[in-house]
Amino acid sequence: MFTGIVGEVGTVRAAAARGDVLEVHVSAERVLSTLRPGGSIAVSGCCLTAARVDGGSLTCELTPETLARTAFRDRLRTGALVNLERPLRADGRFDGHIVQGHVDGVARIVAMRSMGDSGEMTVELPPDVDRYVVAKGSVAVDGVSLTVARREAGRFTAALIPYTLQHTSLGSARPGDRVNLEVDVIAKYVERLLAPRS
Repeated sequence: MFTGIVGEVGTVRAAAARGDVLEVHVSAERVLSTLRPGGSIAVSGCCLTAARVDGGSLTCELTPETLARTAFRDRLRTGALVNLERPLRADGRFDGHIVQGHVDGVARIVAMRSMGDSGEMTVELPPDVDRYVVAKGSVAVDGVSLTVARREAGRFTAALIPYTLQHTSLGSARPGDRVNLEVDVIAKYVERLLAPRS
């Protein structure tokens, strides 16, 4: 489990197909210090397995299923920035919200507004996850835990504090960018429990 608190922004050094798998190499420093091969890491909101860890480099293998359900097919190019987070330790501090690293849909940024040192981001919601997003609720955008400031039909707006703009990939996000979106898992469980039983 993750919390949506980004530990470091990594840089894609290479991405190449190997059979039906996309092998991605990411450079980073801090979050890799305790990561071992086989360990989990959230890469822009998607829980992946570290196939190799070599000094300041991480290698992950993305299957066709992962590529079909995320924004990675378009975005994992040399030089791209990715948000990295290690899983929450059982005795760790819980700072964000419950994030599983299971991408619920690919969304599109429709507006980025500067508000001085802070900013606002408006995201267009995929129809199948629209009902799970509520004003003042939590949502993860590319693995970043955000609070929904305003809710409109088919979209939401979140405020971005200076720290978020400086320490996550959202600081370089632009309108039209496709992002990985994970909605609140509690909302999905409530919906399932309240659904009519056949």
